[in-house]
Parts: sequence; C-alpha cells; structure tokens
Amino acid sequence: MEQKNLNRAIIEKDSIIVRFAGDSGDGMQLTGTQFTATTAFIGNDVVTLPDYPAEIRAPAGTLYGVSGFQLHFSSKDILTPGDSPDVLIALNPAALKINLKYLKKDAIIIVNSDAFDSKNLSLANYETNPLEDGSLDGYRVYDVPITKATLQAVEGLGLSIKEANRCKNFFALGLSYWLFNRPMDQTIEWIKDKFSKDERFVKANIAALKAGYFFGDTTEIFTVRFEVKPAKLEKGKYRSLSGNEATAWGLLAASVKSGLPLFLGSYPITPASDILHELSRFRNFGVMTFQAEDEIAGISTAIGASFGGNLAATTTSGPGVALKQEAIGLAIMTELPLVICNIQRGGPSTGLPTKTEQSDLFQAIWGRNGEAPLPVLAPATPSECFDYVYEAARLAIKYMTPVMFLSDGYLANGSEPWLIQNLEDLPDIPVKFRTEKEGFAPYIRDENLARPWVKPGTPGLEHRIGGLEKQHITGNVSYDPDNHQFMVNMRNDKVNKIADEIPLQTVYGNPDSDIVVVGWGSTFGPIYTAVEKMNKEGIKVAGIHVRYLNPMPKNLGELLRKYKKILIPEMNLGQLRMILQAKYLIETVGFSKVKGVPFTSEEIELKIKEILKGN
Repeated sequence: MEQKNLNRAIIEKDSIIVRFAGDSGDGMQLTGTQFTATTAFIGNDVVTLPDYPAEIRAPAGTLYGVSGFQLHFSSKDILTPGDSPDVLIALNPAALKINLKYLKKDAIIIVNSDAFDSKNLSLANYETNPLEDGSLDGYRVYDVPITKATLQAVEGLGLSIKEANRCKNFFALGLSYWLFNRPMDQTIEWIKDKFSKDERFVKANIAALKAGYFFGDTTEIFTVRFEVKPAKLEKGKYRSLSGNEATAWGLLAASVKSGLPLFLGSYPITPASDILHELSRFRNFGVMTFQAEDEIAGISTAIGASFGGNLAATTTSGPGVALKQEAIGLAIMTELPLVICNIQRGGPSTGLPTKTEQSDLFQAIWGRNGEAPLPVLAPATPSECFDYVYEAARLAIKYMTPVMFLSDGYLANGSEPWLIQNLEDLPDIPVKFRTEKEGFAPYIRDENLARPWVKPGTPGLEHRIGGLEKQHITGNVSYDPDNHQFMVNMRNDKVNKIADEIPLQTVYGNPDSDIVVVGWGSTFGPIYTAVEKMNKEGIKVAGIHVRYLNPMPKNLGELLRKYKKILIPEMNLGQLRMILQAKYLIETVGFSKVKGVPFTSEEIELKIKEILKGN
C-alpha cells in the first residue's frame, strides 16, 4: 500500500528491524532507547537487543569498541528483536564492518560519510573504502554527512567541538524518526528534562534532532519513507520496560503486596547492576538498597534483613553467585526467605561480561556444597521478569526458603511493551510472623513444611539459628546421623512440595506433531517464532517452554514422552538437556549456541528441518 506525503511515497510494512551502531561513545544505547520509547508510545509492539562492548573506553573507531542497539517493531505481536536488520545506521567504518554480515540482502545502510577517512578506515582494518570499492553492491547505501551536518546545526550555541560532536546521535535519531514516520515530541520533552541543568545541551540536542529530521525531509537521496501501523495489543496502559526494570518493579510489587519492607543487599556486576540502580529510586516506598563491598557481604546483609522480618533480595550474575554459594547454603540451613537474582552472562570467570548466556543452570540447581536444594524459576521475556521475580518472592515467603530467579543479559537489557499491572490483580502474599509463645519451637512445621518466621526480640520466642545442622523441632545444634538424614530429606521434600501448586506444563504449536522443541529462559522468543512459522507452512511442530526449573511441573515427563523427537536449543552446552535426560530417562537432541548472542528463529527452523529429514 502506498500513499503520497510531501512528494515521498510512504510504504506500509508489517514490521521493520533497525540496528543503530557506532563507537561506544556515540550514544547508540541512548538513541535506541529513545527510538524504542517513541515506537512503544505510538502503539507498535517492539522488542530490543542492546549490544554493549565489553571494553571500557575502548579506543575510538576500533572494532572492539563498537556499540549496537537493535530493535524490531511491528503492527503484530512479536517476540524477538529480529534475525537480520532491514536497516543499519552506522556512524563509523568499524560499526559497518562488525554489523554488515547480519544484514538482509538489499538492506538499507545509512552511513556517516564524514567518518570514512583514512584513520578510521585503518582502525577498522579496511584496506579500501567500502563506500567506493563496490563491496556494498546489493545494499541500498546512503552517504549522509552526519558529523558535518550536526556541527552546522549546533553552531553558535556555545559548545566545544567535542561537545558538539556528541550531538550526532540525535541527528541520526531525527533522521530515523523522519524515515520511519515517528514523532519527535516525546524525545524533545525527554531532552528538556535530561539536560535541564545546562540549557546549552538542551538547545543543541534538540537542534541536532530537528536537523536530522528535516535533512531527511529536504534531501533528494531518500525517495521513500516507511510506516508501521500500531499493533492490536490487549487493552490497557502500557509502557516500555526492560527486563531489569521489570525485575526491580516485581520486587517492589511483592513488597507492597506482602506489607514487608524491601531490602536489597547487592554488589554491582554486569548485567545485574541496573536492578540496584532502579530500586535505589524508591526510598519513598520503604525500599532500602545497600551497595556492599563485595558479593559475600551483599547476600549476608540480605540474610540478616530476612532474619529481621524484611522481604530480602540480592542481585548478581554467575561469578557473583559463585562467591555467594556458601551464604546461600546458610539461608537454606536457616530456612529464611530470600530472593536471589542471577542475571546470567557469558563465562567462565569474567568471560563475556556484556554478552548473554544460559550457562548457570547447573550452578543454580546444584552449585552448593552438601544437599542444598532450592526452587529455581526462569522468565521467558523481559516483561515476564516482573511476574517471575514476584512469584519467587511469594514462594520464598510461603515455604521459608531462598529462591533463585534466573534471568540473563538478553532479557535484562532487552525491552518490550509491558501492560501495567493492578496490585489488586496480583496473587496475594500472606505473611504471618509467629508471636504466640505456647507450643513454639524454631523448627516445627506447617502444612507446607515451612518453619515459623519470628522477628528477633519477639518476647518469649528467643531462638538460635545458624549454619550447623539443626535438631528437628527444637533447632538445637545436632550431630546425630539419623537427625541429619531426616533434616536433609525434610528440606528436599519442602522444595519438591512446591510442585503441588505450580501450573501444569502446557504445549503450544501443534501438540500432535512428532517433534517438540523445548526451551527455557530467553530462548522462548526465537523458538516460539520458529514453531509458529513452521506450523503456518504446514509442518507440524510442538513447543514446550519450562519456566519452573526446580521443581519441574508434575506433568512435564508425561508430555515429553509423547514425542518421537525432542530438540532442546540452549545458550550453553546442553544443561537442561542433561537434566531432562537424567530425570525422565528420555532421548533428546541438543542444539547449543555459546557465542554471547541469542538464537535466531531461522537457526532453529533449519535445525528442526534437519531433524525431520533424519539427519
């Protein structure tokens, strides 16, 4: 469908995938988040994939200093940031070189032609200029003098050359708003608020934004614009929310719903730090955030807060969980509620700190010394981080146990429209502190096998807890072998009992197929997209996504045994696969990807077809 507007054809699309890329100092994450917020505001469904460089202050113009932000926006329901971009906006040669291999054929490439000088070409390991040597034939390439146009736009506003050059991301954003028929109003208001302390930056960034927009409108190099109509989403109030923001808000909601003050004891680590940053903004809601000197102090303070009657949480990534494991064992032994948020990243050790991975499943379920079981939950989308960290808090309080919440870098940094929840609609989180002296003992059990929660100083209920084994009922230190066997079984039974109330596993796609694709965590989007596409093509495929990883849904084994072939894509070397094979004695096919980037739906489609052909 085409219509005329200012002598430009507007081409309507169902969806578009855009990737902004530049140097780590070029503000690509800000550009992407502003484009995302505007896109969500006008009603598109949108899913994002920020791509941060691992190097801090990498030399400008180098390949390892490239920062990217990909977003997929659509008039339909979508679940992934897209496989291959339709449009790449590259602010220097390194950004072009890193991202070129991901583009679709005939993709639009908008480059900052001012950056393609001999110095930047050399830093990006180009022997010849790709804008001149024919290597970009097959793409629609637009040379835009972004740097020069930005400097002209902000001239006379009192900025140094360095400060003025930093405005070029807003020029690129304005050009993108014109190209995709987006309004500038929301970003202009954001600029006024963000830079309110220095009017020069307010005027300069708005000038650069408008200059980019009107450059698109007046230049003759662009002959078309694109438009994506609003999506038909469930009625309600939405906002764009990242997975880490959703996690913070889920903990906050659990605090309000339970009536408990929230305490977060944490040590900053990529990619979990934003949860600490977000929660620190909510002091008025009684939230206390404590940035500890190390990971052990972070969880230890959270355990102390839980003992004192708070909703307690700690946030970290895999390396931090390794340091916290002894303290997690202490929380298991003392049977105190605690939410442990592991936002997974590439490992081992410091590994790939800004990239995503799913390699901590074994660590979450089995990583501690001794028999130390705890529940493990994993959200499937950025917005589900709210739901499942809330569920983690509910289960921790109900069963008096620490609970592991397993997110990852892709979910944490990615964002999507989130339907704002009403507190009244959320599950209740009842809290009962023991106050009656009669019949009290520290380790008596209720119907959930949970021990009493007693605030320190409650008259007549003084008791001792710690890391040594406890005698059943009394809580006295015990070295009796039979008692130890009993208590180990009791703690294990308590975790397993959670399976009685979690939802039964469901199947999507075509449940009558011969093959099922099983996933967990952030593999949901590409798996679901691949399964749905193949069923539309007439190829029967089923999908199962496991969100409760310990204990697992009661009917999971029964469902899995129905299928002749079970494919399990994971961003690890097959951890869920090994667990399912050991637990249910079934044969599965693994599909591993450990590259620091998510699966694409196309990769999964090809693997499904390969299996169906008998290879």
